Amino acid sequence: MIQAFIDYLKFEKRYSAHTIRSYSDDLEAFVAYLKAEFGEQGVQEVSPAMVRSWLAALKDGGMSSRSINRKISSLRSFYKYLLRMGEVAQSPMVAIVAPRAARRLPVFVEQQQMSELFSEVGFPDDWEGLTDRLLLALLYNTGMRLSELINLKESQVNDATRVIKVLGKGNKERVIPVSGMLLEAVRDYEEKKRVLLERADAGVLLVGKSGRRLYPKYVYRVVQRYLAQVTTIEKKSPHVLRHTFATHLMNEGAELNSVKELLGHASLAATQVYTHNTIEKLKDIYKKAHPKA
Repeated sequence: MIQAFIDYLKFEKRYSAHTIRSYSDDLEAFVAYLKAEFGEQGVQEVSPAMVRSWLAALKDGGMSSRSINRKISSLRSFYKYLLRMGEVAQSPMVAIVAPRAARRLPVFVEQQQMSELFSEVGFPDDWEGLTDRLLLALLYNTGMRLSELINLKESQVNDATRVIKVLGKGNKERVIPVSGMLLEAVRDYEEKKRVLLERADAGVLLVGKSGRRLYPKYVYRVVQRYLAQVTTIEKKSPHVLRHTFATHLMNEGAELNSVKELLGHASLAATQVYTHNTIEKLKDIYKKAHPKA
């Protein structure tokens, strides 16, 4: 039944390969635990006590509440699928309470530091330098995910409406308004690509000097190398630039629901974490400006 569920996630829900792998790993680990502790068990025979036993073992092994909650989510989705397919009469997950996970605040780069990145840091005068600068500008100006960036097509950039259409999780499309300056950089890049790279991957916006689309490790290296020149934050990744995009919008007064739409979040709860940084900024302003602070 696990393979049928994975196929459902892949072909009907159209989840990403990374997400599908996570579900598969979680379910296989659960089945292996059941076999080791309780012998062969069919999905219909799993009880809440068995699930709690597995979760307790994970906790004793040092796993964080956040990771345990992900595994609970995988099991919930699996048994929801089995209920819908008529394979079980009741889900053992109804009696499972997820542990409270400590909220991790998003790490972001300060606005002044991002300004320095594009105005003061030097980029090589070659194809890699041109590509690196544009990929950083796209990540910061749109908040798109790494997978969305490397799969971005030229046709998704619309000059007339000044938007970029991004295909996100679950093949959901969202529209991100962008500046004329970014559009100009994109078109300049495309023109140079046609002149310098005759065999570039058709339709893909960002490509390496070989003409092939970028791969995740390349983007990670670029982000780490250039952010290291303007900030001392420990984590430097493409996702940090997504956090930076959202935080800077919130700090400048953007509505929470608008930021949610730009990020492509399914619920407002995922976006609300960015309000903390805005509140901290207000506290700092109050502390510096109010005579009684």
